Amino acid sequence: MKVVNEEARLEALHSYQVLDTPPEPSLDALTRLAALICGTPISLVSLVDAERQWFKSNLGLEAKQQTPRNMAFCQHAMFTEKDVYEVKNATEDPLFQDNPLVTDEPSIRFYAGAPLLTPEGFPLGTLCTLHTEPHELTTQQREALVILAKEVSMHLELRRTQLLLEQEKQKLEGLLKMANDSAQALYMGSRNEIFVKHEQKLLRVKITDINYIEALGDYVNIHTTTERLTIYTTMKDIESKLPARTFVRVHRKYIVQLDKINSIEADAVMIDGSKGALEIPIGQSYRAGLMGRLNLI
Repeated sequence: MKVVNEEARLEALHSYQVLDTPPEPSLDALTRLAALICGTPISLVSLVDAERQWFKSNLGLEAKQQTPRNMAFCQHAMFTEKDVYEVKNATEDPLFQDNPLVTDEPSIRFYAGAPLLTPEGFPLGTLCTLHTEPHELTTQQREALVILAKEVSMHLELRRTQLLLEQEKQKLEGLLKMANDSAQALYMGSRNEIFVKHEQKLLRVKITDINYIEALGDYVNIHTTTERLTIYTTMKDIESKLPARTFVRVHRKYIVQLDKINSIEADAVMIDGSKGALEIPIGQSYRAGLMGRLNLI
């Protein structure tokens, strides 16, 4: 038997992220081909975890999706020094004659398994064929089983590569989004004006002139130091166009410019308006955010 670092082997197995995943037609086809070539009613792609063997592909043993590892023929087969580990009659083999898979259902008699190896040489499990009667493979059948096992290993490796590529793609998309968000934030922070559509005209509004914004259903009022502009938009949209460093939402209906706040009294902020001091209510869920933006002494 090969000596393998079990901790490293299990780490390699888990890196494939294949345990407990649904059946895959391409693997099922290889499993069926193994059974046809070897003349057996049962064929499996078996992956051996720390405490169990789990069947990624299963032909003829559908009543079982996994078994304890200590019952698995595959835990021996995957460490074989030979190309194929073969048990011609399990009832005559001291290692398996008392195995519950032999003494009880499904009454296994014959087993042949070829290891599934990673590019680094770690065995993940086997492609195996089983029979309820004593059996023996020909040289050509053994060679075919080894070839099919290599195909299964290549499929698992390709599957892992695709998963890694998808994960890298998601990371890259996340980094690009962060970069775009940062660029947008810098852009927003450096802008000193916005354009708004008001009464069929596009008006230039200086950021420093805005006192506060008020939501009115499908419209918002932009209150500047000299006028009120009513525009058709949402609070969420207009908030996204204002520099976050100078504006703060104090209520679901109100956004104010920090520099315009003169005082906070009870549940309201006081700001200067075109006609004197204005009182803007503070929503309870926005109070902490507002207080965190102030330079308190």
